[in-house]
Amino acid sequence: MKQKIDTYLGFAKKSRNLITGYNTCIYAAQKNKLKLLLITEDVSDNTKKKFMELTKAEKIPMKIYGTKEQLSKLTGEIDKGIFGITDSHFAQIIGKELDNKMD
Repeated sequence: MKQKIDTYLGFAKKSRNLITGYNTCIYAAQKNKLKLLLITEDVSDNTKKKFMELTKAEKIPMKIYGTKEQLSKLTGEIDKGIFGITDSHFAQIIGKELDNKMD
């Protein structure tokens, strides 16, 4: 299951539908371009709280997945804990896989 999610994240990165970083994801959410927000397990509680409020207000699904180290290695981004999916198809597939992983 994890490998499938990682593969989809890789495809999203290659197709330029994966954005990273705190400010970039906030900007995309405010411009209605963010379809799914992924936060790593090891971001600060304050950051989690801020993005929970943002995603609730903007009606964007949010999932917690992996660690900074795992996703940084996967995406080639260094020390990032906030990832956004801007394509609705990728967002739907990745969100569904993450929901299935939690069952």
